[in-house]
Amino acid sequence: MYDTILFDLDGTLTDPKLGITKCVQYALAKKGIQEDDLDKLIPFIGPPLLWSFKEFYGLSELDAKEAIEFYRERFVEVGMYENGVYPGIEALLRKLKQQGKKLLVATSKPTVYSVTILEHFGLNGYFDAIVGSNLDGTRIEKEDVIEFALSELGGVIRDKLIMVGDRKHDIIGARKNGLKVIAVAYGYGSLDELQRAEPDYIASSVKELEELLTK
Repeated sequence: MYDTILFDLDGTLTDPKLGITKCVQYALAKKGIQEDDLDKLIPFIGPPLLWSFKEFYGLSELDAKEAIEFYRERFVEVGMYENGVYPGIEALLRKLKQQGKKLLVATSKPTVYSVTILEHFGLNGYFDAIVGSNLDGTRIEKEDVIEFALSELGGVIRDKLIMVGDRKHDIIGARKNGLKVIAVAYGYGSLDELQRAEPDYIASSVKELEELLTK
């Protein structure tokens, strides 16, 4: 039984597809790249933006950093609210808290935005800590986010902790910190991506996730 559960945010607790893809589209347009198909921008959901702009559109380090600034122009105004909580998530969080679990968010999204989003949806009260990346581009790798979250917990028994996320980055980051991990297949990582990363469990729905966390 797990006493402490770390949750990814995008694709795990909330569905941010519209907001993230439209903000990426906006940033690319500012860089002179026209992308009309938002579905092509779905791979941006989850990984650090700096890596994604470089990996998917071949931007240099400098151009990718500028693209992130353009992305944030739209994100802070409207993009972060073009989002929705997955059905069943709040009920799951409530049940876990009633069972005395300690819950944390560990996300590559900047902490300041993560807090605002969770407050907007009334979920912030379920979490003992909300840990994300820094706006200056530091602590963006999931393994670093998780490591910092664990340091905030102090002395913990890692066998009693588990990470929940929807992309390979969550699985890899958890493994590097000696944690078990549940991959959720209702998010934005393909089943093939998740299976290749070899999580301890795969939950295809919020209901299956609940069964794994509360049994």
